[in-house]
Amino acid sequence: MLILATSFQLGKKYGPVFSLYLGGTPAVITHGFPSAKEVLVIKGTEFAGRADVPIMDALSKKKGILTVRYGEVWKEQRKFSLMFLRHFGVGKKSMEEKILEEAIYLIEAFTEKMSVPFDPHEFLQNAVANIIFTIIFGKRFEYDSAFLKTLLHEIHQNSKLALGPWGLLYNAVPLVRRLPLPHQRLLTTSKKVEAFFEKEVEEHKATLVPGEPRDFTDAYLEEMQKAGRKSSSFEEQQLRVLLSELFMAGTETTAGTLLWGFLYLMAFPEIQEKCWKEIDTVLGSNASLKCEDRENLPYTNAVIHEIQRISNVVPLGIPHAPIQDVQLFGYKIPKDTIVFVNLHSAHFDESQWKFPDEFNPSNFLNEKGEFVKPEAFLAFSAGPRACLGEILARMELFLFFTSILRNFQLSWPDKSQAPNFTPYLGITQTPSHFKVLLKCRQPSE
Repeated sequence: MLILATSFQLGKKYGPVFSLYLGGTPAVITHGFPSAKEVLVIKGTEFAGRADVPIMDALSKKKGILTVRYGEVWKEQRKFSLMFLRHFGVGKKSMEEKILEEAIYLIEAFTEKMSVPFDPHEFLQNAVANIIFTIIFGKRFEYDSAFLKTLLHEIHQNSKLALGPWGLLYNAVPLVRRLPLPHQRLLTTSKKVEAFFEKEVEEHKATLVPGEPRDFTDAYLEEMQKAGRKSSSFEEQQLRVLLSELFMAGTETTAGTLLWGFLYLMAFPEIQEKCWKEIDTVLGSNASLKCEDRENLPYTNAVIHEIQRISNVVPLGIPHAPIQDVQLFGYKIPKDTIVFVNLHSAHFDESQWKFPDEFNPSNFLNEKGEFVKPEAFLAFSAGPRACLGEILARMELFLFFTSILRNFQLSWPDKSQAPNFTPYLGITQTPSHFKVLLKCRQPSE
């Protein structure tokens, strides 16, 4: 992610708004929180468009929600998705129970690995993927499923390739797009993933019971039937792309945050111990975990948010674009200009955070030890294009983290070297692979 490193340095030199060329394409980049707020919130609608990114358009076929242009189709699809998630229980007890059930499977898998250092990457990805699968397809996969491993691997590789040099070359040089170069692997893998989603959609069509939707796919198929032959954005190609986006975005970001959490909790064992003591004092060994426990666990909640702030899983978000010519801090930004909002710089803005450059839960605690969320916290972005799955992600992060900390002490197994915080860059920013050593907790009576 050369753009991220370059933009951070240029922002310090040139201020809150500056531009540079990506190949032959001009791009505007924000630096710090005030300019991010201006683009995302104050002028959120004006900047709610999406710029042309050829490799993303090729993968999404200009459908879905993430990269589709601002307009009626986007509004219709986002509104439906939000309504379904609320109806399906996101933010409610029914979804809480599904996440806690998956947490039990995760704890069991971790227990089998006790006393031996192991890589938690695959386990965490599987757990998060199963939550998304439950929502979109009404089922989960076992952690040793060869199919699940292959699907997650393919999506992860695509994430890396899309923002790598071959993806950038595809965007910049139209002549190379049909040549047999490595970027073709992106398109081939994308077709494989789409074929899986197409198979699931066909199975749902064959077993659909009108008026009794089991999951997102059923609900969408019913909406397609309601639309009938009239002009509507609800159609099968749109559904397949939307399912792919929901799965990819919902898995990569949350699993990546959990991985960063493991790394930071091992690197700062005193913070991990303070979390566990708070959890043990408030919940003990018998109380069932609930999302509402966040209010009684301010330190643990602050640690989770601090992990999100400092890790910046999606540091530049998805590029925005003005839907019309617009002014930004005195500069005229032409319609459709690609605009990167540097969320990373907002999370390290010295004017907004007590300890911007260090991992410190006090960034989310007031003098009384109560949890507070500063306005500059933008892990889920903000405004019209804010993350669709924010409520779900917050539930998962709290319930998975607390369940894990309640059961295990996480230790860095290799005492000869410190944890490596160098990120592995793709569409999301995740840690390089590492191993963890788990020890069973003995809760107080």
